[in-house]
Amino acid sequence: METFLLNATIYLGAAVVAVPIAIRLGLGSVLGYLVAGLLIGPITGIDGGETEGLMHFAEFGVVMMLFIIGLELDPGALWDMRHRLMGLGGLQVLLTTGVVTAGVMVLGEGWQVALAVGLMLALSSTAIVLQTLTEKGLMQSPGGRSSFSVLLTQDIAVIPMLLILPFLASSGAHHGGEEHSSVSIVENLPSWGVALVTLGAIAAIILGGRYLVRPVFNFIGRARLREMFTAVALLIVVGIATLMNMVGLSPALGAFLAGVMLANSEFRHQLETDIEPFKGLLLGLFFITVGAGMDVRGFIADPARLIGLAVLLMAAKAAVLAPLGYFFHLRGRNLWLFTLGLAQAGEFGFLMVTFSAQQGVITNAIGQDVLTVIALSMLLTPLAFIAYDFYDRRASEKTEHHEEDEIDHTSDVIIVGIGRFGQVVNRLVRSVGYETTVLDNNLQTIQMMRKFGVKGFFGDPTRPDLLKAAGLLSAKVLVVAVNSPEACMKIVAHARAQRPDIHIIARARDRTHVYGLYQAGANDIVREMFDSSLRVGRYVLENIGLSEFEAHEAERMFYKHDRHIIRELANYWDPKLRADENEAYRERAMALDKDMESAMLTQLMALDQDPKPSRDDDFDEEDEDEAKAS
Repeated sequence: METFLLNATIYLGAAVVAVPIAIRLGLGSVLGYLVAGLLIGPITGIDGGETEGLMHFAEFGVVMMLFIIGLELDPGALWDMRHRLMGLGGLQVLLTTGVVTAGVMVLGEGWQVALAVGLMLALSSTAIVLQTLTEKGLMQSPGGRSSFSVLLTQDIAVIPMLLILPFLASSGAHHGGEEHSSVSIVENLPSWGVALVTLGAIAAIILGGRYLVRPVFNFIGRARLREMFTAVALLIVVGIATLMNMVGLSPALGAFLAGVMLANSEFRHQLETDIEPFKGLLLGLFFITVGAGMDVRGFIADPARLIGLAVLLMAAKAAVLAPLGYFFHLRGRNLWLFTLGLAQAGEFGFLMVTFSAQQGVITNAIGQDVLTVIALSMLLTPLAFIAYDFYDRRASEKTEHHEEDEIDHTSDVIIVGIGRFGQVVNRLVRSVGYETTVLDNNLQTIQMMRKFGVKGFFGDPTRPDLLKAAGLLSAKVLVVAVNSPEACMKIVAHARAQRPDIHIIARARDRTHVYGLYQAGANDIVREMFDSSLRVGRYVLENIGLSEFEAHEAERMFYKHDRHIIRELANYWDPKLRADENEAYRERAMALDKDMESAMLTQLMALDQDPKPSRDDDFDEEDEDEAKAS
């Protein structure tokens, strides 16, 4: 017991230290766990040599991960994505496997070992790629969506890969997985009996997931004990893993099938929530044990060869990804993102190396080399994204130096910025017959809008000469809807200096931006999320006891009071200080919030006594002036 507690403290302590540091450095949690394993294993040796025993326990985290992957794969959504999954993703897995297999055979290995290594290295790191794409805001780009499709295909492909690997073992190889399968129900059966029992086990999992889980959860739900739901979720995964072990199949396959069958169940989110913490800890433990078992001495003895193999692997994968991406209509920065982002090997490779060594498909020496190459390729991935960022900056510079359009059309309304915000404004104004002049510094956006019949002009809207050419001196309204707060304030300040009489409507990111735009001279300032948040708040009030009229009045009163508060606080705002550092601003904001709460409660109580619809007659000219700051 004492040894277990000591080892648990060592492993958890290493993870708590290494993983946050790795994430802060942009390396991802997987590499953090690997580094933690390296620190407590081959580098310091404080793990006590317990890695082998813990590995079998930690592999259960992989089973749980595949169960959750199955839960997230709605069969209907998969069918809708079938062309991209089978086309782009399927071709990537097949072609990369073929290229790597050929390369390993050139190095002198047999086709069985070469194919096993090809399967291991065909996969990319889901954890690193998705985390990086999310952090950079690239998930919704064409390159990001294509990368996600390939990663999803790879996750699904792991299942048949795990089934194929045992067949690649030599006839006399030792199958390590059998020594810890204490109970087997197919051991003494003839081949046809083994096939029948295996199919029966798979059918039991599918039918149980479809027809048995719902009544079990309903029964457990009557107990109203939160921990019982967790117990049932663990029972499902553990029971499936045990059954698959008993028939000689991969527990991961059964867990995946069960997850897919439960993907459309009303208990899907409950199961995912209950399993997720266990999955995260056990999967982290798995990667720690992988790191603790890596051959650091072997790397130190021959670093040039292993680093060269890792670079060669990334180059080979990129050579497959680039033509595929081009064939599937990816161009420019999206093609570079797709190619460089998926060029590394992935965390599933660690699982497959361990599994292959247990099954006798590869030797321990080859396994150690493959583990090192996978880890090195993952460590090199941030450099690949740095290369993408460099290309992206160069592409942006070329776009910025693109010859600006000659503006040959002016109107009473100038809209600067034609993103999601500006597009809605433009459509509304044009829908009632008014002409607009649209400016934007994103060439692709302007070209796309022209395809939809919207005439826009490319150029830097912060340049005074471009605004003048767009009709600033004669326009009646200027709408500033650019993303950059600094550019927005620069445009507003210049327009107000040139045209004291023009009506300026500006998009603000937050309250601080509102104060700056107010000082710069904007007439109407619209916060991005304010109106939609008010509407959500109104729906909340309608569903917790207020009538529709009362909720509407509360929304209207809050809108009015908030504009008054912003007008008041603008006098206390100091651009050199953060809001929480400005004591005068903070105290006045708290006092105004209390006044608003008191005033709104008083007015709502008055509505109970005289519930007549208000015509907002008290919103006088002074309120209109206050509205200019909101």
